[in-house]
Amino acid sequence: MTQSRPRSVLGIFSLAAAVCTAVSGCTVPRNPLHKPVDKYNRIAPPKAEVVETHDRFIETSTFPPNNDIPKELFKATLPTYTVEPPDILLVDVIKMVPKQPYRVSTLDVLQIQALGTLPDQPVAGMYPVGPGGLVNLGAPYGSVMVAGLTLAEAEMAVEDHLRTHVQLPEVSVTLAVPAAQQMITGQHLVAPDGTISLGSYGRVLVVGMTLDQAKHAIESHLSQFLEAPEVSVDVFAYNSKFYYVITQGAGLGDGVARFPITGNETVLDAIANVNGLEAISSKKIWIARPSPAGRGCDQILPVDWPSVTMLASTATNYQILPGDRVYVAQDKLVAFDTKVAKITSPFERIFGFTLLGTSTVQRFKFFHRFNGGGGGL
Repeated sequence: MTQSRPRSVLGIFSLAAAVCTAVSGCTVPRNPLHKPVDKYNRIAPPKAEVVETHDRFIETSTFPPNNDIPKELFKATLPTYTVEPPDILLVDVIKMVPKQPYRVSTLDVLQIQALGTLPDQPVAGMYPVGPGGLVNLGAPYGSVMVAGLTLAEAEMAVEDHLRTHVQLPEVSVTLAVPAAQQMITGQHLVAPDGTISLGSYGRVLVVGMTLDQAKHAIESHLSQFLEAPEVSVDVFAYNSKFYYVITQGAGLGDGVARFPITGNETVLDAIANVNGLEAISSKKIWIARPSPAGRGCDQILPVDWPSVTMLASTATNYQILPGDRVYVAQDKLVAFDTKVAKITSPFERIFGFTLLGTSTVQRFKFFHRFNGGGGGL
């Protein structure tokens, strides 16, 4: 009877562990880490470590080094960047030839060359089309209405206008800079619906695409209006890829800081970005790395903070990837002190209020007796 009880207790714990594993839907991953070393630089044997979180215990084990996990001296190149809101793309026009017949619009820039003009008043150069659709040829020629005309019609309009000032002018009009090019060239914010605006040419869906795919999508969209358009696309602001540093608050609320990914950060960089460990923090740190959908459980990568800082060890100074959570656990003594304070503070306030009331009553009685005795004299 005395020997069966421990076995039954052990069976109960085993059953509970199996139920917890089944409910969670996956097994806790064991993460390869460098074996710890002692002060004599001797490798210690593998041992299990329990990492405490808010609502569960995660068991990890130390194993020989695995070079598949990127770290300080063995960093990996991040996957090909995909565009997501709210990234800002930089689009530049390389080739832009409007389909014919092109009609001149406001803010177009025309290249006008005219022969037979006044010797001291040539007409040659770039002429923008003003808001009213007029192009100003300068004094003494004045302005000509060209908006809505084809280039051939604009050429005839300019030539007819110059005949009122000179004889037999010869005019050439070409499109130098389309107004729409100014709408395409520049910075474009990826909207929440995953599109960017190209001005009068509409919107293009670029979410989830690489830069090459986004370039092809923009060119394909512009081909409805232009002859074999060519653009270049780059990322002006990487706003969609982040990692997080979460500091457990020892009962006072957790802190969360978000930082953009540059592709070069390590755990040490992440802690430096939050100005080091706080007084309420312990030296238990790990990375919670979400796994791609359908590829198993998330990874838990414990960090040996003393070795990383005091011994310059790179074994657990992991490279941070997009979506990583660098978790800094709380100091248990500080957390316990906070819990005790939360429990005792209400009673201290009650007792303090009671003592204050009692003291007030005693002072009132003393004051009343003193004044009463003085009045009798």
